[in-house]
Amino acid sequence: MAVGVKVGDNMEITEVRIRKHTSEDGKLKAFASVVFDSSFVVHDMKIIEGVRGLFVAMPSRKRPDGSHEDIAHPVCREFRQKIQDALIAKYNEDEVDAMQMAPA
Repeated sequence: MAVGVKVGDNMEITEVRIRKHTSEDGKLKAFASVVFDSSFVVHDMKIIEGVRGLFVAMPSRKRPDGSHEDIAHPVCREFRQKIQDALIAKYNEDEVDAMQMAPA
């Protein structure tokens, strides 16, 4: 479970919320919000199905030239990986729970 996962030296993921989403192309699977240390939240992270599996995209905005720019993002690879691992684990956990509750 994602709650209680340490990220960085002193930060802890204290809550993960997943909101399922179905995009036209099927690649966007969910939006996620993460609470750090019960004090700071980052909304609108995206869980996306890529050619090599699921990955997390940071919240971004569209620039006038059509490109996207991250609004918030980790500054080191290890921190990004820990966030991604926690979000994907929670997403997969929710998927299993939904399958178990689905009528046979």
